[in-house]
Amino acid sequence: MELRHLRHFVALAEEEHFGRAAERVFVVQQALSNSIRNLEDELGVALVLRTTRRVQLTPAGREFLLGARETLALADQTVERTRRAARGEVGHLTVGFVSGLAFGGLPEIVRTFRAAFPGVSVDLRELTAQEQEAALRGGMIGVGLLLLPVRDPTLDSRALWREPLLAALPAGHPLAARGRLKIADLAGEPFVFFPRHLRATYFDQVMRWCASAGFTPHVVQEAIEIPTLLSLVAAGIGVFLPIEFFSRLALPGVVYRPVEDAPVIEIVAAWPRGVGAAPQPDPLVDAFLQVAGEVLGERRGTGAG
Repeated sequence: MELRHLRHFVALAEEEHFGRAAERVFVVQQALSNSIRNLEDELGVALVLRTTRRVQLTPAGREFLLGARETLALADQTVERTRRAARGEVGHLTVGFVSGLAFGGLPEIVRTFRAAFPGVSVDLRELTAQEQEAALRGGMIGVGLLLLPVRDPTLDSRALWREPLLAALPAGHPLAARGRLKIADLAGEPFVFFPRHLRATYFDQVMRWCASAGFTPHVVQEAIEIPTLLSLVAAGIGVFLPIEFFSRLALPGVVYRPVEDAPVIEIVAAWPRGVGAAPQPDPLVDAFLQVAGEVLGERRGTGAG
């Protein structure tokens, strides 16, 4: 029994005429007749009563019609769902992100993606860059949002947006009176920062930047989370060099100042490398990347990012 047999039977049941039913399913009348006969032989029951004027369903035929319609409807739904999945319109996507992106970029991307693809459920997981690379390799997440560089050769990546570093200062700090700073202005200041093993890319970028200005930051206190670090700044323990989007986290006692010679940090999306000469991300990831590009393009157009 094949789907075409069910379609032939439904057409015959609705048209009540072999000729009209054959035209409807684009086969010759003899082929339709053979298809119905094959169904009856396979089931071992008569489905239709044949007369010279019309075709009538037997009680078994009426029952079979209900199931045939349900089966064909389910098959059509499966086909459509498969096609939507190929376009990235349905499914489940797990997105990893480094701490801090929740303050810049990520909320806009996820909100827009969910509105554009309501058939896709999105699960967000906050992970370090190293954890994301491991999760991508293990299939635990579909796409990761992290900082360059992506070192794993089994992953592909695409730059999404760029943000400069800036200075976070205690509100009463003398440097807070200035509109803009240079990195050398912070040479003698105590710093608060992450432990290197948690955010090595970020840590090394800051250390190189300071070294180019002729000093090594004196880190007097470490903390794991951004709000904690900014609270330490508010307490006057030290200064901090966050990425610009962290300035959305406004805390009493903390002021942010741009730094003229600040490096720009590049935020990228990473996903498992495909196969073939020109590998592409899976449709869900590709749809997510397209939305991210559109959202961040709008932000760049307004001067953000």
